[in-house]
Amino acid sequence: MLSFRRRDKPHALFAGMTGVKLGDRVAQLGCAHGGRLAAIAAQVGLSGQAIAVVPDEASAERARRGGAQAGVLVEVEIAPPTRLPLDDGAFDVAVIDDTAGLLATMRPEDRVATVREVLRILRPGGRVMVISAVPRGGLAALFTRAQSGPPFDAEPSLHADGFRAARTLAEREGLRFVEALKVR
Repeated sequence: MLSFRRRDKPHALFAGMTGVKLGDRVAQLGCAHGGRLAAIAAQVGLSGQAIAVVPDEASAERARRGGAQAGVLVEVEIAPPTRLPLDDGAFDVAVIDDTAGLLATMRPEDRVATVREVLRILRPGGRVMVISAVPRGGLAALFTRAQSGPPFDAEPSLHADGFRAARTLAEREGLRFVEALKVR
């Protein structure tokens, strides 16, 4: 029975760990998989807002396609993550999709600029969730592709650049979920 539910909602873990709820304003940086973005956007409903800021047209197309297939509204902006075209303090939650290495492949000064931009767009008390891929262990490691290079460790970077209470919430299904808060 569990395997059937997983097929019905393959991105439930991704969306559930973000803690996004009806009416939230959510900004997602990066889009490695349109279905994941759509699962988050579905949670905000018509009273909220979901916007994806992606670095290139290929990512924008994934975001648009994911939203269209799920029947949810997702605004898509193409911009570098170091200069987000979003208003100060306008979002409740920011999700950084690092599963394809968005942060991990950046130069250190660009990572700092990106984290500071996320801090800028969040309202006081807002949250950031960094979701990255981690190597799987056990039998799952035999059936998945090896990740290139180590995953980006988000906790120290979030602490250093102004967030508080940064912590790893979970590592499941090859994903690491790190959350931090903007000071009120």
